[in-house]
Amino acid sequence: MKVSYFPGCTLRTKAKELDFYARKCLEKLDVEPIEPDNWQCCGGVFVSAKDEIASKLSSVRALKSAKEAGMPLVTVCSACHNVIKQTNYCMQNDADFANKVNLYMAQDGGEFTPYNGETEVLHFLELLRDKVGFDKVKAAVVKPLTGRKIAAYYGCLLLRPNKVMAFDNPENPTIMEDFIRALGAEPVVYAMRNECCGGYVVTDDPESSAKKSAAVTENAMNAGADTVMTACPLCKYNLSKNGGAPVVYFTELMAEAFGLKEEQHVTEE
Repeated sequence: MKVSYFPGCTLRTKAKELDFYARKCLEKLDVEPIEPDNWQCCGGVFVSAKDEIASKLSSVRALKSAKEAGMPLVTVCSACHNVIKQTNYCMQNDADFANKVNLYMAQDGGEFTPYNGETEVLHFLELLRDKVGFDKVKAAVVKPLTGRKIAAYYGCLLLRPNKVMAFDNPENPTIMEDFIRALGAEPVVYAMRNECCGGYVVTDDPESSAKKSAAVTENAMNAGADTVMTACPLCKYNLSKNGGAPVVYFTELMAEAFGLKEEQHVTEE
């Protein structure tokens, strides 16, 4: 299986090892990630103003590239996923917005075909659940995480807005817990797993952000977790900095269970 693979800025700079783990795990699952040519930052946050076009062009170009390649577009970062999925939804459902975007892109040069939201957008976890199957993930485990109690942290961006993201039940999701079980660990369900960590206000109100993050990790630990797992680099940074629990990215945990963490990986450029 081949997929168009959008790593995003953070996983290509500050968090290269998380991208490395994602790619190595896909290789073991017989999935080939094809990185779009000349991709750019997704924009970092979805701007809801209808007249804001420029910040969404990079996402649309990545989506259009995946369409032309005949592949779904897979994201590894929850923030990238949220921006790209919401942008794709607008291209499908807002004709005025789509027309303006296509008018911009028509100026790129060469033969132009309009894009109207045809690409299937999948988060890496959705790819595992819906295309690969958690049974195959479980079969690839060589070092099961037996005895580990891991709390999945969903945060804001995977689940909301539910009408657009359609990722899982927004109040009682199970995909990350099912992923944890496939790796051999015990998932810990706790009250604050869907709450915001405060990542987007960390520069404006660091005190509030720190309190939100600390509350999440404290709640997870009080529920019996020994580790918190996240799918957003910003959440990982914020929870690690302000909380009192070990915080790991889901690709890192997967690589550990697959026996891939010992392999030599990326070095700083």
